[in-house]
Amino acid sequence: MSRRYDPERRQRIIDAAIRVVGEKGIAGLSHRSVAAEADVPLGSTTYHFATLDELLVAALRQANEGFAKVVAAHPALADPHADLAGELARVLGEWLGGDRTGVELEYELYLAALRRPALRPVAAEWAEGVADLLSRRTDAVTARALVALMDGICLQALLTDVPYDEGYAREVLARVIGREAGADRGGRR
Repeated sequence: MSRRYDPERRQRIIDAAIRVVGEKGIAGLSHRSVAAEADVPLGSTTYHFATLDELLVAALRQANEGFAKVVAAHPALADPHADLAGELARVLGEWLGGDRTGVELEYELYLAALRRPALRPVAAEWAEGVADLLSRRTDAVTARALVALMDGICLQALLTDVPYDEGYAREVLARVIGREAGADRGGRR
């Protein structure tokens, strides 16, 4: 049965694109593969997203929400008395310990920006958003360094058979922050 008015169609197309990339990678993404996955006419995908880059931008924006939700669930990150390195290491552990396919998908979309310039602003938004959050606890340069380090830790965990090591992550994050790994948690340096 055909649906004339379907206000959720655009979202279903984005969700389908994410599933297609998760199953087949970026190379498997096409308007046709997404239409089939979303169970919508091919014209619907091109109506809502004229190009694959537009569809990928929407998918990346949605995928970026995964890490943002994990970060938002940790109010201790904003607590000036909490151990920032420890909290960040815990956040990474929860994120990497969750749905691995989802984490891999987020990074695949994020890294697609290397070859698809249209995705770069969205990838930058994610990095800037996390750095802005961390800037509440540290200076802007350190916040950006922490984002880069967390990216590196995540990529190593995803690309190697070495499991995520929360203790290691806490120690290296603490070094960037400028505190000894065993320093006082009261916010003193």
